Amino acid sequence: MNDPATSQTSFSQDEKDILQEIMNIAFGNATADLAELIDVQVILSIPDIRIMGFTALPKFLHETINHGQQTAATGQKFRGEFNGTGLLFLPLGAERVLEKFLSDSQRDKLSKQEGKDMQTGLLVEISNILIGACVGKISELLNTVVSYTPPELFTEGGNDYEFLLEHFDTEQTAIVMKTLFQFDQQDFHGLLLILTNYESVNWMKKALIDFMQQYED
Repeated sequence: MNDPATSQTSFSQDEKDILQEIMNIAFGNATADLAELIDVQVILSIPDIRIMGFTALPKFLHETINHGQQTAATGQKFRGEFNGTGLLFLPLGAERVLEKFLSDSQRDKLSKQEGKDMQTGLLVEISNILIGACVGKISELLNTVVSYTPPELFTEGGNDYEFLLEHFDTEQTAIVMKTLFQFDQQDFHGLLLILTNYESVNWMKKALIDFMQQYED
């Protein structure tokens, strides 16, 4: 039997194509902002759209991220007509690699305590940049605005994603917009997810139609 919530969140192929193109633009915008901070090219995969129950997220992540890989997970919630959560997963130790891209002047601006917390802070800041720029661009293209909660670090290691279920209404169905990315000349990959629930679907469907009509008129 089909999940009625999943049925409510179904998109036509045209709607998926439009949303995927918007995601391409948004993810590209996000990585451009990140490149300004750490001066490194970020290579994106083609964005993918999935619809699933929140309880399926841990298994999905375990299958999407390399099996057994320890990851750091950060996230940020956003609210408005476009309502949901951004999640960023980076392999454990990535913060030490990314720290090398910070200039000496950036390090010099940090206090002793800030320097001690720099690696953790860098993960949160990268999450803030990627999620904020991505969600912000989607919102701009779909003619709406959102507000954000502060980014937070969920875990600095592990490959068990069950902890995410504490942060979501597990009765809901998620629209998962994901892209895998790689830092140029660095041997690690990340995963960026934009999750929104079925409460945003009616708005999103209308917004996608309005987005296309501006090019057809």
